[in-house]
Amino acid sequence: MAETIVLQQLIIVSRLLCQPAVRSELGAHFEKVHFQLSKEFELDHMTGQLLIYPSCVLHIVESSREVLLCVLKDLKKLQQHPNRAMVEESKVLFLLHNPHGRLFQQWSYKVIAAGQKVPGLEEEENTESLVCMVLSALQELETSKRVPESWEFIISQDLVLKLLGQDDLLSLEDHLHLYDSPLNIRMDFGQAVRSQSINRV
Repeated sequence: MAETIVLQQLIIVSRLLCQPAVRSELGAHFEKVHFQLSKEFELDHMTGQLLIYPSCVLHIVESSREVLLCVLKDLKKLQQHPNRAMVEESKVLFLLHNPHGRLFQQWSYKVIAAGQKVPGLEEEENTESLVCMVLSALQELETSKRVPESWEFIISQDLVLKLLGQDDLLSLEDHLHLYDSPLNIRMDFGQAVRSQSINRV
């Protein structure tokens, strides 16, 4: 009997450390990761989009929990590389369990410009509102069924940088800790919850 694969959608944001001229190296790294995972998980392909701005990164990944975990662990290694860390301050923006379908047909990366200024963005401090801006843009993309050529006009660098400054988003390290933390079993209610951890947004 074939194993049922439960799809998840993950959105991660990171601050870019490498020079703008070598941003394509980061894309090539994740392209290699994608290739390796496609060989390891033949029945569970990874789709999504990696957007590499001049100062930050937004990565949308669609696959199973196991594949997403591999992507996150690789990102952690990349972030902690002693000689050439290319990103830092990675945060989990959104995790959707069992969506209706995939937003993308394949995985790819795109090196893009900063994009236009978003009116009122500097005054907006509510994390939920900022996350909803990204999700709304992706919802429009899902409705149109077209992958845009100019992503910077859909989700600007300013919005991603603003999200990186939000303290209430879960860090990459904290999110990975959720996978390793033991479960607290409440026998009286038959519920299982992660100990001392709640995934916010």
